[in-house]
Amino acid sequence: MPREFILFSRQGRTDPAFTNLHDAGRLDIVHECVVAGIFLSHGIRRNTTFHAVLNGPPNPPLRIEIRGESLYDARTDIDTWQSILKKAIAGKQHPGIAVDKTGFEALVKAKAQNSRVYVLEEGGKNVADIDLAEPAVFILGDQVGLPRKAEVYALRYGEKISLGKQPYLAAHCITILNYLLDRQP
Repeated sequence: MPREFILFSRQGRTDPAFTNLHDAGRLDIVHECVVAGIFLSHGIRRNTTFHAVLNGPPNPPLRIEIRGESLYDARTDIDTWQSILKKAIAGKQHPGIAVDKTGFEALVKAKAQNSRVYVLEEGGKNVADIDLAEPAVFILGDQVGLPRKAEVYALRYGEKISLGKQPYLAAHCITILNYLLDRQP
């Protein structure tokens, strides 16, 4: 079943002038989420698309879209993704990756046209009570969380869901969701 993830990165750098992903507005979280969302053991999820909307300096927003169906020449290690993200942010091509100036609100509105929109939040409806049998877009915040304004906007198109009372890292949420979706008939 097709699935998409949107990560709202409050501080992710929007230029390639960085030496490591952690100090680039926590682009290391983007890397962790890409690995959780797109990769399998010895393979790539061809049915998955991952979006990171970077809102850090110097020129936000910047959307990085990674399409599992066409991604290749990529491994899971942080050095590979540091190189890929630097290249993509600099406007250079990589198979399966597109970069544009689409902001969070425009992306959510566009995705809501063809998919159910779910915002991950501890206080949301339990995911066990959700019918995951249709195309879905899952929205997550970075280490700081989804800004209130962005959450309110996304909820105009979807609903809050929860993986439980325990707060998980964004990458872990993606792993859990992929597991649940993989179990669907």
